[in-house]
Amino acid sequence: MRPKAGSLTSDTVFLNIPYDKSFRSLYLAYIAGLVHLGFVPRMTLELPGGTTRLDKILAEIHGCRYSIHDLSRVGLHRNPRFTTPRFNMPFELGLAVAWEKSNPTKHTWFIFEAKAYRIQQSLSDLSGTDPQIHGGQVAGVMRELSNVFRRPRNQPTVPEMMRTFNTILRRSTKILAEAGATTLFEARAFQDLCQQAKVAAENPEFKFLK
Repeated sequence: MRPKAGSLTSDTVFLNIPYDKSFRSLYLAYIAGLVHLGFVPRMTLELPGGTTRLDKILAEIHGCRYSIHDLSRVGLHRNPRFTTPRFNMPFELGLAVAWEKSNPTKHTWFIFEAKAYRIQQSLSDLSGTDPQIHGGQVAGVMRELSNVFRRPRNQPTVPEMMRTFNTILRRSTKILAEAGATTLFEARAFQDLCQQAKVAAENPEFKFLK
């Protein structure tokens, strides 16, 4: 059962990433990696209707022990029709930073980036903060997740996490069909991906199933 927004649980991670087709592989990598490490990813695409979106985002951040903010896509869109850079990711990072400053025992945030040193230009207020550099690669995301979330025992290896990724990648088409969705960036598809990742992580032989 999904925890109520705002109720803090130690195994939840708020995932602040772009929702676009070009980020699809890294989206699956974050889901597979976090689930294999024993965490429950949470995203704004799960948010139900009702109160204002900002209030719901704040409740999600406040309810998660950790948050990951991927700033590798904050520049201008590759399509020249879209001339405005995306501010959602740095804005949500700011919300998490403010929450951590006032509640340091309740929240820890991490920045992930594709290129080293770019954050010094894109967000110089965070100079002195070391982002996790994944290089825009799935294996890089797994490596950096392993670096920030270290278990005292039974730490999964990057190849093990990659097997979970490959399983949900293979099953993503079926998940789309079963959800009646056109994109994996929808609440039902996201939940199904998390469930499939959990089964794959706990049962390595699951990769052989159709």
